[in-house]
Amino acid sequence: MSWEEEVREIRRRRHLAKQQGGKDGIAKQHARGRLTIRERIDALLDDGSFQEQGLATAIPDYDDDDRLLGYVPANYVVGFGRIDGRRVVVGGEDFTLKGGSPNAAGLRKSVYAEHLAVQYKVPLVRSLEGGGGSVKGGGGRRGGTVGEPVFATPRFRIIADAMGAVPVVSMAAGAVAGFPAGRLVAAHFSVMTRHTAQIMIGGPALVERALGVRLTKDELGGSAVHAKTGIVDNIAEDEHDMFDQVRRFLSYLPSSVHQRTPRIGSEDDPERMEEELLNAVPRDSNEPFDMREILTMIMDQGSFFEIGRDYGPSQIAGLARLDGQPVGVLANDNRVYAGAMTAEAGQKYRRFVEMCDTFHLPIVNFIDQPGFMIGPEAERSATIRYGMAAVCAAAQASVPWAAIQVHKGFGVATAAHYAPNNYVLAWPSVESGALPLEGGVAVAFHREIAAADDPDAKRAELEDRLRSARSPYPRAESFAVHELIDPRETRPMLCRWVDWIQPQLDDLIGPTTFPMRP
Repeated sequence: MSWEEEVREIRRRRHLAKQQGGKDGIAKQHARGRLTIRERIDALLDDGSFQEQGLATAIPDYDDDDRLLGYVPANYVVGFGRIDGRRVVVGGEDFTLKGGSPNAAGLRKSVYAEHLAVQYKVPLVRSLEGGGGSVKGGGGRRGGTVGEPVFATPRFRIIADAMGAVPVVSMAAGAVAGFPAGRLVAAHFSVMTRHTAQIMIGGPALVERALGVRLTKDELGGSAVHAKTGIVDNIAEDEHDMFDQVRRFLSYLPSSVHQRTPRIGSEDDPERMEEELLNAVPRDSNEPFDMREILTMIMDQGSFFEIGRDYGPSQIAGLARLDGQPVGVLANDNRVYAGAMTAEAGQKYRRFVEMCDTFHLPIVNFIDQPGFMIGPEAERSATIRYGMAAVCAAAQASVPWAAIQVHKGFGVATAAHYAPNNYVLAWPSVESGALPLEGGVAVAFHREIAAADDPDAKRAELEDRLRSARSPYPRAESFAVHELIDPRETRPMLCRWVDWIQPQLDDLIGPTTFPMRP
């Protein structure tokens, strides 16, 4: 006796489960300029590598004789795949069915995504597009069970746990609201498309009904809004750019906290010294310069991948390689508030340090820190609270840390740029102290300046006198830095440091005591 008939039925159901919202639903998705979830998965992953989980998951409709009448596919697709040969879990809502709002079968698969990644210790990539729950079918008087069992593990526990175990990436190429929006920000890296994505707690209809405010989806949560809120890290020009950014981000990280960072071969000479570095910092301490240009001259060529450029823009954060070793890179952009740490910059800094610590990425920190941002807006935004969170994140970091004193280092905010056992290099252009010179003179000599015949001339005289006393040499003489260096030596010195820390990185695996949270 053969089971051929049952096997044919299995194949038929698998086929039906892949039909998504049918030809009409798929056509509508394409008309909006967006790919379907299955097309996204195929475009992101290595060719032919997707291994779907729950191939026949759906909501069936039977007649009285148990014959299958209809078959609504689960509107969440999840499974294993490979990116650059490395296994990942990928999952996402199918917007062609119910606008991505989960049906019963889709909800179970979506909850499984984090479990699958954590169980098999591989990165998780989410493709989010949907509106979360719906009031339709929400009544509890039809004889069935309602809600979760009182003994159930909170649904968000696995979402939080995943962030301490595996790299988590979120993508948005369409409208994302409610629970999917919460899921989107619970990630180490999030990216949205510039023209087709919106991220909202509640959509326009809900906002208008609750608050009487009429806004479009883009006005509520488009890319122009969220590039500056920090809800997403990066903006992609289109879906294919989004996939490229995801692949690049993951290339710097291990598959889980139980592996070390993946060092690769590098064709960039570790002894390379760029002549332009000698003139990169102007002698006038108030003249701005391009810190990103400095970073690109020191890191492996073409390896710097910036994260969150438009959020907390006085703080630069990104990933790069030094002699093939992935590192987290922090630096100050002195062209924005002179590089001062704002509330947003402090939050960006803390999250980035915690992400690097979670996955044991060494950190290289280029310091040009004039202090915490001051003024009424800084006080209203609780700058000191978020700044101290950044300080504490660095103070408790367990990863190897190199600090390059490039320019300024003043006040408590400077403490955020140093970690235990850091390797400290100083450029001859560095200035440091309790306060920036100009502000410090104004505070310490206010009476003398006010009593002078020419207060401005007196202030300039005091500043020039004190600046001449701020020589970088005493730090090196007192062994307050490891080395005072020619700026052109920075790359060779850091590449040697990378070799020194390899045994540490071999041993630095496993969960951290304080993993990254959203």
